[in-house]
Amino acid sequence: QPEFAESGGGLVQSGGSLRLSCTASGMGGRSIGWFRQTPGKGHEGVACIGRSDTNTWYEDPVKGRFTISRDSAKGTVYLQMNGLKPEDTARYHCAVDSYACSGTWGTGAYDYWGPGTQVTVSS
Repeated sequence: QPEFAESGGGLVQSGGSLRLSCTASGMGGRSIGWFRQTPGKGHEGVACIGRSDTNTWYEDPVKGRFTISRDSAKGTVYLQMNGLKPEDTARYHCAVDSYACSGTWGTGAYDYWGPGTQVTVSS
């Protein structure tokens, strides 16, 4: 079972930026990415990256604002979040899945996930 180390969350004003980091040891999966959860909206897929760095998927509300990337040498995946909005407030979890990175990332059927890091965007 992978061990996750997530970081980068915090409090930021609307329009600001944050970069989340995730290191997942012992992953062995095909896709890694982020999902978010809030008490009101529940689960949202956010973004994933597959074995190829060109294989990425983004949930519609974050397209053009968030960018997922990977530093393979460090075994770390990043989520650069720009133009943050109050509706982006959520707990962000790093996850891995044995399926390819695609729209199925939004279904929430991940193999493993970490405890998450809180992102709060003030208006």
